[in-house]
Amino acid sequence: MSKTRRTRLAIALGVIALGACAPATVNQATDAQTIRNLGNDWQRAIAARDVDKIVALHAPDAISMASNSQAATGSTAIRALYAGLVNLPGLSLAWVPTRIDVVSPAVANEYGTYTMAFDGPQGRVNDHGNYATVWHKIDGQWRVATDATVSATPFPTTVASTPSADTPDLQFAPAAGIAWTDFSSPGFAPGVKIAVLHGNPAAKGDYTLRLRFPAEYKFPVHWHPGGEHITVLWGTFMLGMGSTEDWTTVRTYEPGDFLYIPARHAHFGGAGRSITVVQLHGEGPFQLFLGSPK
Repeated sequence: MSKTRRTRLAIALGVIALGACAPATVNQATDAQTIRNLGNDWQRAIAARDVDKIVALHAPDAISMASNSQAATGSTAIRALYAGLVNLPGLSLAWVPTRIDVVSPAVANEYGTYTMAFDGPQGRVNDHGNYATVWHKIDGQWRVATDATVSATPFPTTVASTPSADTPDLQFAPAAGIAWTDFSSPGFAPGVKIAVLHGNPAAKGDYTLRLRFPAEYKFPVHWHPGGEHITVLWGTFMLGMGSTEDWTTVRTYEPGDFLYIPARHAHFGGAGRSITVVQLHGEGPFQLFLGSPK
């Protein structure tokens, strides 16, 4: 091979190598518009209660985070999250991206604002805030990798519980001022919220509290030394009686239904396909034991 041909071949190989090493180009305008269109599809899927479409817009290992809630990681958790969300009564949810940055051929960041409203037990609930979404391009398709919302709605004023059942004056707990905290008990999966409206459940005397269950939540067989008076406020409450979790015996109860569970009667249950709230009152101290009484 002549020196000239060797030189030409070296130059050609160098050009090919440079081309192979050159970074892929980013088409900011085109990719940003694609992501904007996918966001519109996402909102339409929520309005149509199309959970399958919503999950398909997410990466298999996606993470979804919302204010005052636990993060949902992976397709199964995200499906459960949206199954509850889309079934909120009178749900209205919309968001507007204010900025979409395509930072690489496979990563884009979206920022914007959202508004949400739905019908709660005491009337219309309104929320608004900001959000950030990280998109990843997977097999040539943009998919949600991480989604986080931050509420800008002022946090409700805490309702202080009284140390005993007896109060010298009228007690009033406005719906907007009810403070929810995490309910934690051995054997119970996380996600349940509790709000004490009156009295002190840990002490002797009358108490009233509310429990809020995530969609499709299930609680194990347990019992209480005292009776429970339960009123369903919102969603679908499921209850079965007995020392084993036989879900063929479970009955469902709707808002307005009242139940009384006698002392020392084992029971289990959970929530239907939407967030469920029940109000419970009885005589303290409130105690919970797993299994059935001996």
